[in-house]
Parts: sequence; C-alpha cells; structure tokens
Amino acid sequence: MAPEVVKVHPPIVRIAHWLNALAVLVMITSGWRIYNADPLFDFSFPDQVSLGGWLAGALQWHFAAMWLFVLNGIVYVAYGILSGHFRRKLLPLSPLGVLRDIAAAFRGKLAHDDLTVYNAAQRAAYLGLIFLLMVLVLTGLVLWKPVQFHWYGQYIGDYEGARLLHFFAMAGVGLIVAVHVAMVALVPRTFPSMITGRIRRSV
Repeated sequence: MAPEVVKVHPPIVRIAHWLNALAVLVMITSGWRIYNADPLFDFSFPDQVSLGGWLAGALQWHFAAMWLFVLNGIVYVAYGILSGHFRRKLLPLSPLGVLRDIAAAFRGKLAHDDLTVYNAAQRAAYLGLIFLLMVLVLTGLVLWKPVQFHWYGQYIGDYEGARLLHFFAMAGVGLIVAVHVAMVALVPRTFPSMITGRIRRSV
C-alpha cells in the first residue's frame, strides 16, 4: 500500500522552531564573547566560535537576538497552551518512563517508529528546555537591569547570583541542543518534517 502522509508540525510550530534556533545560536555565541570579558571560571571560549568581535558588539548581538527570542517565545508558548499543543505532545510524563527511554537510548534501542508521538525522553527534554529558556530570560533581565529587577533579583543572589544561574542555564540549553542535533543525525527522517510539517508512514 502507498504510504500515508501525516501532518506532524503545524506552520506556527515550524516557524517558531527555526526562529528560536537562530535566536539561541546568536545568544549563545555572543554570550560567550560577553563571558570572556569577565569570566566566571578559569577558562574562556575560543574567539573563533564567539560572536561580536568585542564586548560592545557582542552585547548588541545579544540584545537583538533577545528581543527575537522573547517575542517568538511568547507567541509559541501562548499557542502551545491555548491550542492544547503542549498537553497533546508533552504530557503525560512520568519519571519512570523518562528513565526507561533514556536507558533504551543509551543501548541504541529507543524506538522512533511513530514520529507523530514524542517518547518520554523527548518530552522531558522539551519541557526542560522550555524551563531553562525561561530561567535565561528571568536571569538575563536581572543582568540587563539589576536595579529595576532587584525586586526578584534579590532572591537569586542579585547580579552575581543571576550570572551563575544564567551561565548554568546556558550550559543546560547547550547540552540539550547538542543531544537534539545528535538524535536528528541518528534519525535523519525527522529533519524534513520540521520543514514540510509532514511525514510519510506505512499503513
């Protein structure tokens, strides 16, 4: 029988995904240049993989991408909640299911037969990514306007505490993105669906 064409990603999800990927890439690479100007730890990022050329240039790139990220994120989250997209795609989620799927992934036995359904490991990763991106925004506001946002910045260690949380949230986002890209490389048929919004599956 001819394969069935199934819609998996609506246009708003695909557009938000690629805009978010662009914004996060710019923010991470420009953030590395900002970090290098005043390192938190005893290392720095290579200039070749950082963006901005110098501190002021990196800040300009960072803030430009920040506005794209925030506006795109508001649209995506509003759509995800109001349309039920998050409920259908990311819930329910159980810790045992996440551990089971992670263990299966390490053994190379995690099934990807039905691309219309996220497994538990994917659901946990996407929910974790949304949480970390929210942490980046909240801590970034404290770094940008420490006086204006002191009313909640004081609960996360003010400016220096926000820097630490911002850094570790960025590291978490980078790890999730790296795993995501690796999984796309291992299951390449998932990539076209994020462009066309459709997959073909046997019936």
